[in-house]
Amino acid sequence: MTYTGQVVVGGPGDVRHLDEVVIRKVAVGPLANDVYLLTCRRTGAQVLVDAADSPDDVLALVRAGSPTARLDVVVTTHRHLDHLRALGPVVAATGAAVAVGDPDAEAVAAATGVPVARRLRHGDVLRAGDVVLEVVALRGHTPGSVALAYREPAVVHEPEAAAGRVHLFTGDSLFPGGVGNTQRDPARFERLLTDVTERVFDRFDDATWVYPGHGADTTLGAERPHLGEWRERGW
Repeated sequence: MTYTGQVVVGGPGDVRHLDEVVIRKVAVGPLANDVYLLTCRRTGAQVLVDAADSPDDVLALVRAGSPTARLDVVVTTHRHLDHLRALGPVVAATGAAVAVGDPDAEAVAAATGVPVARRLRHGDVLRAGDVVLEVVALRGHTPGSVALAYREPAVVHEPEAAAGRVHLFTGDSLFPGGVGNTQRDPARFERLLTDVTERVFDRFDDATWVYPGHGADTTLGAERPHLGEWRERGW
């Protein structure tokens, strides 16, 4: 079946099969947080993006990728409570390491009682089997918000061939229709929009698929024409 990214709380998840990785998406909790599981097809290594809520549902997602509930790392995209309410139970059940953007790491550890094994910085790389994720810091929604960029391998055989499609997990920093909430703070909005512009839109092409922290997916091509509108409206 074709992946759409359309999921609702209590409903079935959606699954996307790529050459190196399987991406699974479910929605959980009262704020309909999106949770993503990336499973390396060769090694079975798994990365969870945001153990947001409803730990039983999150653990069921992990088991959908690995019957043994293997989970190598949980990346918490930022420190807001709706993105980490299931972190403690999921780590207790799986033994997964926790990775958080450096400026948000202490807040996540304090809120959950879970130690942060890795403090992420812009440009860092996370590896789980064949899955290679680049850390993209997007400051503004919170100081330590991060996105994760996975690039598919090129399918063609010429050495000068263009790289494959990018899949970008953006937390609450980029959605269909705009950047994340900055509470009408002009300085935070300017920082977030600048980071999103320079670190995302200026680097990745229109085919880039965006997996946000809530709601439907989008692409950079669908959002790029509206960057000027976002800046003009100020949110």
